Amino acid sequence: MQTRRAVSSGFGLALAGMALALLVLLGSAPGAWAAGLTVHDVSLDPCPAEDIGAQPQLKRPSGASCFVLRGSVENPGRKTVFDTDVFAQILDASGEPVLQNRARVGSIGDVEQGRSTFALRLAVPAGTPGPFTFSNVKARGFSAPVRTRAGEFDDLLPLEQAVAEADPA
Repeated sequence: MQTRRAVSSGFGLALAGMALALLVLLGSAPGAWAAGLTVHDVSLDPCPAEDIGAQPQLKRPSGASCFVLRGSVENPGRKTVFDTDVFAQILDASGEPVLQNRARVGSIGDVEQGRSTFALRLAVPAGTPGPFTFSNVKARGFSAPVRTRAGEFDDLLPLEQAVAEADPA
């Protein structure tokens, strides 16, 4: 009986030592720090009628309405901020959240030093009472890539590329 306890106790100590060593190794690896960016000139407008995301043929209550959140983001640092996400609180006319349980509205990819524009397409449930208001618009990214990268424009889907390139006027 005493031999079993000694063996299991030794095994437990060895396992605990390996776990501690793993934590030390993982904790000492350099990570990507999060960077907050300044967001300016934000607007929320319906998608243009000619935009395929507007889906004009789906004018029924069970569908969704297309909106574009536009603005500019400023990176005051000297380095690119990677894998940047935009967060916002979007409310309907009664003050209820439009995007239930969700503050992240989309990804704008990498943000170079200085000021750049962004545009994100949002699907708002049809029948949601407008006008919409937004607050707490923020952008956060990382000092190093945290998502898998396959190509130059992979951050944006083709529809988002079209929205980003379209003139807001």
